[in-house]
Amino acid sequence: MTSTEDRFRLTDLRLPVLGAPMAGGPSTPALAAAVTAAGGLGFLAAGNRPVPGVRADVEEVRALTDGPFGVNLFVPQAANTAAPGTAADPAVHRSVAAYREALRDPARRYGVELPDTDPADDDGWAAKLELVEELRVPVVSFTFGLPAAPVLERLAAVGTTTSVTVTSLPEAEAAVRAGAHLLTVQGPAAGGHRGTHRVEDRPGEEPLVELVAAVRAAVDVPIVAAGGIASAAAADTVRAAGADAVQIGTLLLRTHEAGTSAAYREALGSGRYTETAVTRAFSGRLARGVRNGFIDRFTHIAPAAYPQVNQLTKPIRAAAAQAGDPEAIALWAGPSFAAAREAPAAEVVREVSGAPAGP
Repeated sequence: MTSTEDRFRLTDLRLPVLGAPMAGGPSTPALAAAVTAAGGLGFLAAGNRPVPGVRADVEEVRALTDGPFGVNLFVPQAANTAAPGTAADPAVHRSVAAYREALRDPARRYGVELPDTDPADDDGWAAKLELVEELRVPVVSFTFGLPAAPVLERLAAVGTTTSVTVTSLPEAEAAVRAGAHLLTVQGPAAGGHRGTHRVEDRPGEEPLVELVAAVRAAVDVPIVAAGGIASAAAADTVRAAGADAVQIGTLLLRTHEAGTSAAYREALGSGRYTETAVTRAFSGRLARGVRNGFIDRFTHIAPAAYPQVNQLTKPIRAAAAQAGDPEAIALWAGPSFAAAREAPAAEVVREVSGAPAGP
């Protein structure tokens, strides 16, 4: 058993910057290692990734750096203490069936078949928990829900620092009661998925600075502020409000080490897209992405059904990416996506931290 004295703390970082875990390709071992090597904390995204792939990613990060890093896990409904029950709601089943019919046209256009859906898919939850416990990953974070206290205790017992993504004060207080060592407090400008603890919830619009201040006044654990942070000035503002560190994702999407697809990169930097929108169209969970044709066409009919919607749109998204067509790709990004640029990740981390330029 690892001593709790050896557990990772945010104060261990030279620079108070975390690289957001970005599932679907952008988060690579090279990116995680680069953020860590720069003095921050790099993250791997285990969500929707096979267990052997997660193991290989962890091993590669450890080959690239001897510094700390994290792995992010999606909390499935069956393990989510904030939303107990099953996913077999007849109304949800009907809404998913209707959405399938609506998606037949883009499926034909991209030459793909719409798959069967499985509401009980838990993304390999038990196996991934066993893996991060076995590998003694320094930091494990959770998104999409609140795992049970024994899960957090189990990881703490091997010296892992645990973090839970929260979007409101009640979620933050619940996560602390469950035993989370850290909180990732996510504001409304976050790119990608909002980390609400229930699929159907609409996250609040309270500005990140105000949300951080409210959480800071209520809990006594370290806070990582996330969502729309695109400059050193923005990072300084949320830290002044009570955050101990900041998390960036959108700014890293075009870095050299990111696994962002060519079409995704080109869309972010092309100047053809000017705004973002929050949608359930791609996954069934609310998420912010660059506004494209798919979002415009399907946002108003997409049901609050995760993982079913994510399963349905996966082949469409993959075919669009292969074809280099950004109109049907989930271009997850925050409003300041135009600030993302082609650069080494270490340079971006230093800029956001306000540290002097490195070699």
